[in-house]
Amino acid sequence: MAKRSYKTELGCIACDELGELGAGKPHWLVETPHVLCAIDNHSILLANRSTILLLSWSSNSAVAPPLKIRPDLSPIDAESITALEWLAFRDHRVIVAGTSSGYLLLYSLRGDLIHRQMIYPGRVLKLRVRGTKKDLIQDTSSEEFCLIMPGVIARFDGSDVQNMLQQWFEEAHSRFWDQKPKSQDSEDFGNTDVKIPYQLWNIGKNGTCSDAAITGIMPPPLMEQQSSSQRYYCAVAVGEDAVISAYRLSESKGRSLVGAILSKVVPATFSTLSSFSKLIWRTEPSSPKNPPRKSDQKPQPFARASSLTSLIDHPRKGEKLTLSPSGTLAAITDSLGRILLLDTQALVVVRLWKGYRDASCLFMEMLVNKDIGSSSSSYSEPSKSDYSLCLAIHAPRKGIIEIWQMRTGPRLRTISCAKGSKMLQPSYRFGASMSSPYVPLEVFLFNGDSGQISILNRTLDS
Repeated sequence: MAKRSYKTELGCIACDELGELGAGKPHWLVETPHVLCAIDNHSILLANRSTILLLSWSSNSAVAPPLKIRPDLSPIDAESITALEWLAFRDHRVIVAGTSSGYLLLYSLRGDLIHRQMIYPGRVLKLRVRGTKKDLIQDTSSEEFCLIMPGVIARFDGSDVQNMLQQWFEEAHSRFWDQKPKSQDSEDFGNTDVKIPYQLWNIGKNGTCSDAAITGIMPPPLMEQQSSSQRYYCAVAVGEDAVISAYRLSESKGRSLVGAILSKVVPATFSTLSSFSKLIWRTEPSSPKNPPRKSDQKPQPFARASSLTSLIDHPRKGEKLTLSPSGTLAAITDSLGRILLLDTQALVVVRLWKGYRDASCLFMEMLVNKDIGSSSSSYSEPSKSDYSLCLAIHAPRKGIIEIWQMRTGPRLRTISCAKGSKMLQPSYRFGASMSSPYVPLEVFLFNGDSGQISILNRTLDS
């Protein structure tokens, strides 16, 4: 009897263009530095420091691969591509990249630059796309796009991004029908004058973070006024100094009640002491040696971020963070080979795995208690309630993927995978409909050496 693989082959993307990214060497996908990946249902993005490559393995895809995009990066600052992701809407899909200089770049599937915007001076570590629907657990719905930098998080509202993209595609459509001559340089059509509004927070109070995420909306602090127009978010960060740290993010740039009191008392006290010292020592006010230049572009000011808690456990360091679809659970990997399952609402670790060095985690949904084959005559598409939330753990040193049922369920299966493979997952689709058939959260497997794309089966009997 043949051994089950528990995954389904989808296609192969092996081509000569991958050689520019390092393909051809054993395990190039995981051992070549600066190689980034992002997957969609039928296409995959790969990038190195200067080039983005778009490939497809399905004939149903609207893309005509391969497509190469070479962003206009600053050679003076040694700017490079440091983050990559898809932005998917009902009618459009766009390519998103972050750079080492803090720029956000949006490209069409033809390689045209849609938007370029400076967010904050610093390296973009990760791009996160997330959405929650209003249901029995969530009181409100939210769709957002976030940039993660060392100690900084920027949040874009999904509707603002969608409005900008809709305007760009309408203008591109009108240019096509007007048959105006198009420049060969796609950078000329980038919308750099229009700025997408966003919120910016400093989440480096407990040390520089290596990964972070906004987990959802949370209530205001006890001494703050209850305002229906202002939202508070919870953010979780991991890093070298604090394995885990949590923050309350406010949309307001103003101070809290305690901070407002201190802002009035401390300056007045300091001013009184300073005036008294000048009378005694007769000091003259000195002019600054290096006055700020008016031409310097100031970054957007930070909104208020309050520290909630932190876990400091040297020499352990937090490495990567993965959120569940609802944002109520987070899987965190650390430098000692442990995986922590964090309840992001209670801010308590509810489960721990050991012996998983260099591991990566992704949440997925599986049909655990539903037998598809037993009722084939009356088969109906599974609904959301039929699926169980699970955690896929890729242990590259063991060459396996383990799937565990959440929160405290057993290990459901162990899947062998080739060395040099990487787990990937499509990003959240903005405006996704909740109607049937329900599309569960799935995990893809990319074997860099063979170019094979697979998907992990969602049922236990396959």
